[in-house]
Amino acid sequence: MPRSKPDTVTTVLARGRLGIPSVVFFVIAAAAPLTVIAGGATTGYAVTGVTGIPVSYLVVAAVLAMFAVGYVAMSRRIVNAGAFYTYVTYGLGRPAGVAAAMVALLAYNAMQIGLYGGFGAVLAQFLQSRYGWDITWWLCALIAWAFVAVLGLLRIDLNGKVLAVMLVAECAVAVVFDAVMLGHPASGTVAFDTLAPSHIFAAGIGAALVTAITGFVGFEGTVVFSEETKDPRRTVPRATYIAVALTGLLYGLSAWAMSVATGPDSIVDAARADGTDLIFNLVSPHLGTSVVTIGRILFITSLFAALLSFHHTVARYLFALGRERVLPAALGRTSRRTGAPKVGSIIQSLVAVVVLVGYAAANADPIVHLFFWVTVTGGLGVLALMTVTSAAVVSFFARIRHGEGPWRAAVAPLIATIALAAILVVTLDEFDTLLGVHPHSPLRWLFPAAYAIVALIGATWALILRAARPDVYSAIGLGPESATASLRNPSIVRQPA
Repeated sequence: MPRSKPDTVTTVLARGRLGIPSVVFFVIAAAAPLTVIAGGATTGYAVTGVTGIPVSYLVVAAVLAMFAVGYVAMSRRIVNAGAFYTYVTYGLGRPAGVAAAMVALLAYNAMQIGLYGGFGAVLAQFLQSRYGWDITWWLCALIAWAFVAVLGLLRIDLNGKVLAVMLVAECAVAVVFDAVMLGHPASGTVAFDTLAPSHIFAAGIGAALVTAITGFVGFEGTVVFSEETKDPRRTVPRATYIAVALTGLLYGLSAWAMSVATGPDSIVDAARADGTDLIFNLVSPHLGTSVVTIGRILFITSLFAALLSFHHTVARYLFALGRERVLPAALGRTSRRTGAPKVGSIIQSLVAVVVLVGYAAANADPIVHLFFWVTVTGGLGVLALMTVTSAAVVSFFARIRHGEGPWRAAVAPLIATIALAAILVVTLDEFDTLLGVHPHSPLRWLFPAAYAIVALIGATWALILRAARPDVYSAIGLGPESATASLRNPSIVRQPA
């Protein structure tokens, strides 16, 4: 009997449900602004000892804006929930594309699952200090897991509304906190020392840039939701630029505001002493207890919003690979009622709960071993993906006729590739520092090596498909057109190599 294929109703994501605001909410929620401000910026000061953290956020925002030029130019020609996987396929060939897909699955799962450790620990600590409830971190994490598992199966626009409420509230609180800190400078006058461009060339700036770039992971997800937008050629570019601009400015402003409130010379010591409580301790003397409590609650919901957003990203990568039968075709099915990629969503939830149970059984530290180690490793994978994708954009436009112009098709993507590659090299060189382990610890190489292994597996699997199932191989990267294994308008989009 011929192999049965998913019907067209269940292999298409729900179209037209997301506009520019909804996509922006999803991608900024994945970046978790308040989590980055309260946790990422203070950790950056404490771990690196560099006072130029505000500059590093602005520099990274500029690099990612450069990356976005070619990224969104490609999105106008290719609309596919596979994002990085699809772009690498079109630019560098099918084996490289499948390798990128495996890296993406590992990286985004790491980001999503690692966040459960932070959420569980922070919520448990909050309930203990506020109400005296003695609840283990893993129970709090499992409660969040249950909500994410259910929301992941619902309509994408409903999830967008949930994220919108959380995101607007946390950004508003962050701006209020910034205003309070800038209004009460430690020295009596607002100092701009930590914003000095000279920090770009200071010792240790590499580690600061690595710390900063993890705060932007998620902005590239605009393309993941492209098939569900009302007008992908207009929505994706605008949402991408808005996301980079808003997060970059908010991160830079907040990191600078903290240095103003403590004094530029004292920010590192203050961050090491107070940790993630720094921003709350700085504003507490000037705001009512209720406002600070709201901020702490929004810190928790910020983590939850990121969990939900990354869950959707993973589910859509699995959907894209299942639809093209690179992975089991069942993953390419969507819910008839909600249009959500139900099988991919369920698989991601199952993987997450297995890891959570494993960490709980091992009595591992949820902050160090799950939240910090695993999310940092996830950020490394996304950084590698962005570097390769930027190179793929250059290759793609070099091989087709287009009207994008040299800036969008070659110059900006090439600059982004060089800059991202430099940051990636620094990341690997200083990965022991980021993990907080000895320079000779095998962990500094084991985590990065995992990406090399899955990439090799992906490329090998693509070559196996080429030999054993050429029909599947020829459809790799075609997305919604994979059922016909050909593009209806080859003059606009060239088939993958």
